[in-house]
Amino acid sequence: MGNVKRVLRAIIDLIQITNVPKAQKNICFYSEGESYWPHLKGLVSAVLEYCPFDICYISSSVSDPGLKLKHKKFKSFYIGDHFIRDYFFQNIECEVMIMTMPDLHKYQVKRSRYSVHYVYVQHSLVSLHMVYRNGAFDHYDTICCAGEHHVKEIRSLEKTYNLTEKRILKHGYSRFDELRSRFKLNSHEGLSQSSQKSILVAPSWGAEAIVESGIGYEIISNLIGSGYRTIFRPHPQTIKLSHESIKVILDEFSNHPYFTFDSGVGDDSLYYSDIMISDWSGVALEYALALNKPVLFCDIKRKINNENYIDIDIEPLEVKIREKIGIIWDPSDCFFSALKNCEEFSIQNREGLISNILFNPSSSNCIFAKHLTKMVTNESI
Repeated sequence: MGNVKRVLRAIIDLIQITNVPKAQKNICFYSEGESYWPHLKGLVSAVLEYCPFDICYISSSVSDPGLKLKHKKFKSFYIGDHFIRDYFFQNIECEVMIMTMPDLHKYQVKRSRYSVHYVYVQHSLVSLHMVYRNGAFDHYDTICCAGEHHVKEIRSLEKTYNLTEKRILKHGYSRFDELRSRFKLNSHEGLSQSSQKSILVAPSWGAEAIVESGIGYEIISNLIGSGYRTIFRPHPQTIKLSHESIKVILDEFSNHPYFTFDSGVGDDSLYYSDIMISDWSGVALEYALALNKPVLFCDIKRKINNENYIDIDIEPLEVKIREKIGIIWDPSDCFFSALKNCEEFSIQNREGLISNILFNPSSSNCIFAKHLTKMVTNESI
């Protein structure tokens, strides 16, 4: 779809959602794009099943699978990611807005001029004080916490910076539940029974991350050269912001029979791979805990988007869990030696890790829907 057509569609959809009676848009979900649908899909389904309210689903991407969902209580709208989106957010009139986007009201996307309750849903298991910018959650009313680490971090941030106390929902993590449920249902075993291992390269994003730094090219070249099937799954922000880094890799390897490019919309590469190579990406935690597969962590500089994270004396989850779910590799050391160690690595007491980290494993969607019903009907929470 061309730019002009997208803008016209966004204008039309903006008019349409503005004309939807408020009673039919009590609950709104906003998605930044197709890569966030996996985090919202289970929540939307549970709300449609357990809540007596209509849903409006708003996305900034025409490729978002959520826009294609059909249900009598579900309406979807496309608003783009520029001035039409910004106008929409400033003027939306609904009871509850559910989002996975940090930094609300700090940049272009502002809180509405009307009274709207904003709910933040986690799109990663990582901690909230190092990877995210300072103040990333300050303008939300309710924070859905995947585990006790999120509760402690939010309360510590509020105390340290004298912030208004938010509502906390001990929610869990819908994405984890979906991955583990589908994995068990279909008994995926990757290619582990084959002599030819499948390696998933799925890093985070940023100037010093695997792809942007050039390390990713070397890793992929080494893997393919040694006969490993290699799946390259860059972070959505890398695809969006680092076109040249992606292009260099695709130009070199896209025609090789051992190379596959995964844009990150589906999850097949997670299920059908044997080992993940990552850096500080949150998907590494999902891969290990939900699918019981090891991760080779490239030990680059920590992903720090908040230099003040040390203001609260809590070690981030993504730091302290690494040695429990994989092998840490210094890029100056032998790559294949570390990879061999990772192939032989077994995650110990995985169920214990899950119960210590996550709230409500396997039931987070239902918990969310019941809480949302109480919120909209003003029942005590």
